[in-house]
Amino acid sequence: MSFIKWKNEYSVGVYEIDNQHKKFVMLINKLFDAMKQGKANSVLDQIINELFSYAQTHFWTEEKYFDLFKYKETEEHKRVHQGFIDEMKKFKTGFDSGKITLSLEVFNFLKNWLDEHILGEDKKYEDCFKQNGLS
Repeated sequence: MSFIKWKNEYSVGVYEIDNQHKKFVMLINKLFDAMKQGKANSVLDQIINELFSYAQTHFWTEEKYFDLFKYKETEEHKRVHQGFIDEMKKFKTGFDSGKITLSLEVFNFLKNWLDEHILGEDKKYEDCFKQNGLS
C-alpha cells in the first residue's frame, strides 16, 4: 500500500512537471516502504539522497520556466523551494548523525508539503505556463 497516492487534482497541466511530481510521490513511497520493511540505514540513506537530489532538479525545472515566462510570483515561490531544501538538509544532517530517525512525523511533513505545495503554490503558475504554450 502506498503512503501517498497520485491524484488527478495534483496535475498542473504540464507533462514534464506532472511527471516530476509523480516521481517525487514515488520516491516518498519508496522511502516509506523501505522504512516499513526495516531496511538498513544505508538503503534509507540512498533513497533520502535520491529524494533530496530529485527535489533540487524539479525545483530547477520550475524556476527555469518562472524566469523564462516572467512569472509574477517567482521570488516567493523560490523562497518556498528554498525552505523545503533547508528542511531536507536539516533532516539529512540529523539522519546522517543518528539524531533523527525516520518517523511518521517525517513522512507527514513530506506528504503535507507535497499536498500544500502542489495544490497551493504550483496551481498558481498553471495559467501562466499554459498562456506561454507549455503543456
